[in-house]
Amino acid sequence: MKKIEEIENEIIEEFACFDEWMDKYNYIIELGKSLPIISDEYKTEAYLISGCQSNLWLHAEYKDGLIYFKADSDAIITKGIVNLLIRVLSGQSPDDIIKAELTYIDTIGLKNHLSPTRSNGLVSMIKQIKLYAIAFKDKEKKS
Repeated sequence: MKKIEEIENEIIEEFACFDEWMDKYNYIIELGKSLPIISDEYKTEAYLISGCQSNLWLHAEYKDGLIYFKADSDAIITKGIVNLLIRVLSGQSPDDIIKAELTYIDTIGLKNHLSPTRSNGLVSMIKQIKLYAIAFKDKEKKS
């Protein structure tokens, strides 16, 4: 299993290949097309992330001490953004997810190039992922 920092560095290298932000934006859209989609049973209010401009559903599964995420959205750019997070954080331990600083988001310039509402959505995505990690960690302690 790769460490969070290793995956972040891979993403930074991928984005470094593009000179123009529009090319990076198109790359994010491409990433959205390869998002691990959740099944329809999780496309409910309970899995909807509030604070996102578009509908975004996020599901987490805890298996063998690691958390695996799947998501879907009705907006292709949102799919790409959440895929960047899932790629880094899915398959990691609750502790590693909680501690993750996710500096790659600033390094690739994502926050600077999103509209304020998309930027708020990104913050909401990260918050929800970390809340899942905290919940699974607490559950683990109790069992």
